[in-house]
Amino acid sequence: MRLSPDDIILWQYGFFKLNATIVFTWGLMLLLVMGSRLITRHLSTDLSRTRWQNLLEIVVTGIEQQIEEVGLRQPRQYIGFLGTLFLFVAMASLCTVIPGYEPPTGSLSTTAALALCVMVAVPLYGIEDQGLAGYLKSYLEPTVIMLPFNLISEVSRTLALAVRLFGNMMSGAMIIAILLSITPLIFPIVMTLLGLLTGMVQAYIFSILAAVYIAAATHVVHKPKPGQTSEIEPTL
Repeated sequence: MRLSPDDIILWQYGFFKLNATIVFTWGLMLLLVMGSRLITRHLSTDLSRTRWQNLLEIVVTGIEQQIEEVGLRQPRQYIGFLGTLFLFVAMASLCTVIPGYEPPTGSLSTTAALALCVMVAVPLYGIEDQGLAGYLKSYLEPTVIMLPFNLISEVSRTLALAVRLFGNMMSGAMIIAILLSITPLIFPIVMTLLGLLTGMVQAYIFSILAAVYIAAATHVVHKPKPGQTSEIEPTL
């Protein structure tokens, strides 16, 4: 039993290896790019809209609402990054209905790369919002003693993002493979649907956690004036 699509070597020349993770990752990216191009090439601003545009607007509006509920007041500033994360992880799971397909999110290298993207995006958004000095100052809050703990937190949550997604996707694939080997005529459809549901949930959790980390990096605590209560407001 393969634990990761990294084990499926499709082509090798010396120490250069082309495995299933790379092939399916680039295939998903190509599918998303072509799909977005086909859907958005005839966008309309009047009342006559295609079904594809209506579906696209529903998806985009839903993602924007989720981003806003996390605490980001201007969701369109972040929807490009967070929406791409969600769609990539979701499509990686939905394509499991294709015979021979292996989800790249079942590889730790893919989930680690996605987590590193979040790790880089969080300080970039934080610096854009607060400025370099303001963002770096947040690592010293509430006291200078918290600096090493805040730095450890940055690294640990990135590791947690990668391992959580990888573990859930890998364990789900293993459970399905075991059950199918035991009762191949009973569980295929049910377990496939369960796998799709699990993948969608993981896509939602991953993107929401990324939004939470960005929201934490783009919020500034304003000291209240005399007679006012303290509150946290985003400087967007």
